[in-house]
Amino acid sequence: MNLARMICLLVGLVLIRIVFIQQAHAQSVSVAVASNFTHPMKALVKEFEKQSGIQVRVSYGSSGKFYAQIKHGAPFQVFLSADQAKPAALEKEGWGISGSRFTYATGRLALWSSKDSFIDENLSPLKAGQFNKLALANPKLAPYGIAAVQVLESLNLTQSSQHKWVKGENIAQTYQFVSTGNSDLGFVALSQIINRDKGKNNKDIKHGSAWVIPNNLHQPIHQDAILLKSGKDNQAAQQLMRFIKNKEAKTIISSYGYETL
Repeated sequence: MNLARMICLLVGLVLIRIVFIQQAHAQSVSVAVASNFTHPMKALVKEFEKQSGIQVRVSYGSSGKFYAQIKHGAPFQVFLSADQAKPAALEKEGWGISGSRFTYATGRLALWSSKDSFIDENLSPLKAGQFNKLALANPKLAPYGIAAVQVLESLNLTQSSQHKWVKGENIAQTYQFVSTGNSDLGFVALSQIINRDKGKNNKDIKHGSAWVIPNNLHQPIHQDAILLKSGKDNQAAQQLMRFIKNKEAKTIISSYGYETL
């Protein structure tokens, strides 16, 4: 084989590899997801991948941190935030695709203890200060933390409880504080503790005791999704966004205690 033919062959192999990589990339999507939505997102991804054959790579964490990472070029195509403000800001700043933003869920908050019968309908331990620590997500970073503070303000318990607060970086860490017993009780997402086979009432949780907080005690936790700039030409990302809007996805989301439009 002469040199010219060898060069042509090598160039051809490189081009084939580039096309293969591009096709593989087109059939995958990278998603940043707020940690409160971990359980329903895993269920959604399982169903979406089964139906579409598209690979979904998911990172879970703080919406505030994802917002900063996206602005610094993190390679996500889709962002599912725990609030509306961050996707709206990304859209305004040009990091999100204009017109792609929508509310995929409205979150529910619960006061939870890993101890059976610790939390009663009168919230006796919380009101009497009979607990070691009260866990909540950092309100500077997490919408669920903001809602938790609003609940305490509504109940006139902010000053009496504040010295016992322990703040998680996100709602996942807050859950860990309570589940390990480091905090006797804490404000978590209902989706983290709900027993999907039963429903949304106090007794319908996986274990421990809980009070599902009435919506009138805090501002609604509307959670928005947005297609990011890097996902503009990614068909897999666009297909995932459409899937999250459909009736089947809404049924899955609702089964975890969220409200959907």
